[in-house]
Amino acid sequence: MSRRRHSDENDGGQAHKRRRTSEPIEIEDRLESLICRVGEKSTSSLESNLEGLAGVLEADLPNYKNKILRILCSVARLLPEKLTVYTTLVGLLNARNYNFGGEFVEAMIRQLKETLKNNLYIEAVYLVRFLSDLVNCHVIAAPSMVVMFENFVSVTQEEDVPQVRSDWFVYVVLSCLPWVGKELYEKKDVEMDRLLSQIEGYLKRRVKTHVPMLQVWTAEKPHPQEEYLDCLWAQIQKLKKDRWQERHILRPYIAFDSVLCEALQHNLPPFTPPGHMPDAQYPIPRVIFRMFDYTDAPEGPVMPGSHSAERFVIEENLHCIIKTHWKERKTCAAQLLSYPGKNKIPLNYHIVEVIFGELFQLPLPPHLDVMYTTLLIELCKLQPGSLPQVLAQATEMLYMRLDTMNTTCIDRFINWFSHHLSNFQFRWSWDDWADCLTLDLEKPKPKFVKEVLEKSMRLSYHQRIVDIVPPTFSALIPAEPIFSYKYGDESGTSLPGYPVSITVSNAIKNRATNEEILAILKEVPNPNQEDDDDEGETFNPLKIDVFLQTLLHLAAKSFSHSFSALGKFHEILKNLTESDDGKLHILKVVYEVWRNHPQMIAVLVDKMIRTQIVDCAAVANWLFSQDMAHEFTRLFIWEILHSTIRKMNKHVQKIQKELEEAKDKLEKQQHKRVRDSGDDEDMEKNSEEDEEGQLEEQIERLQEKVESAQSEQKNLFLVIFQRFIMLLTEHLVRCETGSVDISTPWYKNCIERLQQVFLMHHGTIQQYMGTLENLLFTAELDHHILAVYQQFCALQL
Repeated sequence: MSRRRHSDENDGGQAHKRRRTSEPIEIEDRLESLICRVGEKSTSSLESNLEGLAGVLEADLPNYKNKILRILCSVARLLPEKLTVYTTLVGLLNARNYNFGGEFVEAMIRQLKETLKNNLYIEAVYLVRFLSDLVNCHVIAAPSMVVMFENFVSVTQEEDVPQVRSDWFVYVVLSCLPWVGKELYEKKDVEMDRLLSQIEGYLKRRVKTHVPMLQVWTAEKPHPQEEYLDCLWAQIQKLKKDRWQERHILRPYIAFDSVLCEALQHNLPPFTPPGHMPDAQYPIPRVIFRMFDYTDAPEGPVMPGSHSAERFVIEENLHCIIKTHWKERKTCAAQLLSYPGKNKIPLNYHIVEVIFGELFQLPLPPHLDVMYTTLLIELCKLQPGSLPQVLAQATEMLYMRLDTMNTTCIDRFINWFSHHLSNFQFRWSWDDWADCLTLDLEKPKPKFVKEVLEKSMRLSYHQRIVDIVPPTFSALIPAEPIFSYKYGDESGTSLPGYPVSITVSNAIKNRATNEEILAILKEVPNPNQEDDDDEGETFNPLKIDVFLQTLLHLAAKSFSHSFSALGKFHEILKNLTESDDGKLHILKVVYEVWRNHPQMIAVLVDKMIRTQIVDCAAVANWLFSQDMAHEFTRLFIWEILHSTIRKMNKHVQKIQKELEEAKDKLEKQQHKRVRDSGDDEDMEKNSEEDEEGQLEEQIERLQEKVESAQSEQKNLFLVIFQRFIMLLTEHLVRCETGSVDISTPWYKNCIERLQQVFLMHHGTIQQYMGTLENLLFTAELDHHILAVYQQFCALQL
């Protein structure tokens, strides 16, 4: 009885406690929701919403000050597109509670130091921009903001630091000026002039070797492909010339000027930029993507010029919206289309240009490629009357400029366009692109159409592609993806391996064991071995040919049948590919049988790497071999190569992670032993020492595995770059001796594929730069090839 009563009391107590704690949590959630949603669509005006919210927060400050501080610091970092809404809110709170304003500024500075320490440079830009806009709200005194900017620009005087470090600090200062330039110039014009002349001096002495590697187009017409700092500098110069008047930033604080100008201001605490650390990962430079100008949007509002600060502000805000909402495509599309001030600009053109700018960004887009496809589809659904036309216009422009477009960007264009078409019944005015039919098939336009149809077939089926494309395009339609079995037709009966192929086929159908199949394969004559050659097992290409052709033929029905076959006969395949020649030959056979089905080749090669039938270096050697020379410029070849490199990189990272975890475990174990050493029993002590011994052995083994994997990884890159150098050198020598122009479609493709390998795997390749410089990219190398390596090195200088 007493026990039950005790538990009842307990239950009651817990329920009572839960009620007490849930109330503050509810209030905290409500505060977060109110703050995060201010500035969104509402029946009331933004100003009245801000005033109401400031009143609510002021009333809650005594009990929830830390929570409010935390939320406001978070939105400053994570919702930059609503920057001025939140600076106005902080201004109103500061006017009502001076101490809170001071605490907020200190919390922001702490957060800024933290983000820089953690290499979160994009978020750090948003925090500095937020602080600078607080000058407009009379929260921060203008002179202290100028001092902070001067400290930032002083980084350009540091010695022995990478250029990308100085670039970032200069970019931060310049990117804040559309918001705060006017206010700072009114208060501190002499200091600001000095600051801008320092920046100008720095920009003039910057090295820009990296620019060609990051440009989407090699041509400067119709739009120059400017480096991001040069473009921003031109925009700020024009803004200064226009007396800092810009017409696009939403500035809610103007409505509260009479309240805000009465508020006391805070000086920023001294902020010294943290010193350069060797492991700092500064943002890579960019080239500004330009696709449209005012002539492309004929009706409605005029598009701001490429050197106007408005263009920078609009693009920056659209990038911020995508960064905030990219995981929710519907929300993201809705937010982009409800952009404030949308009636003053041709919004659809800006959105399409910004999305393609991100998709084509080199070295890598900020988000997954497929996100941009789904976002554009969503935008077309929301604006069916206008956005599809702008998108079609953009696609047409991209097609017209294919000749000078970077090969990596063409790949992304192919993937986007085929995926997009698959969502709209593959409807397209193909006849408009009939000009590609009169060109050499290796030229970019016919190549692009061919690859788009190839990718579209992966997303549907062969007959569908035949039906949607005009008959005149038949030369560009991909072959039907059928299996080519050389032992299956009439002519196959005379081939040397034909009788064994019948026996192997029957054995597989009758579920013979691996040993029985290997015994059958022993009968296969070796074309590489002379009759009087007594040496043991040498590489026998016919044996691989007979077995793999037959096995894949029986499993040709689907991907899963093929995977299952490779898994079931893994032991035989490993046996046949012990030598490097065997690995190369097995890949050659996969290509021979599935030459009309590139997707099948890609997935089978991937499966063979995973199951260690072939290794990554063998795949690289095969792709660059003479047998594959005629396919060298096909997209699927490079998809296989990059997938292979990624496999290798993931393998190394996995073992490195295991090693780090084992080291951490050992360290904890040792700390525990030292801590407990006084009162340990002998038996416990022995078992702990045994465990430590086992961990040390494990670490030693993992250390060896890491070294072996890194050596394999370095070898893979050496193979790839060596093959590139050989192919390009042969081409350059051939052109020189024949006195012909080196710039053929093949050469452009090859040199840009070399750039692509550097860009897509830059983080990994940097570890091996010393080796690459000593062995391959030496001063004697032809300057055309060496230039690519130098551009890559300049990315991190």
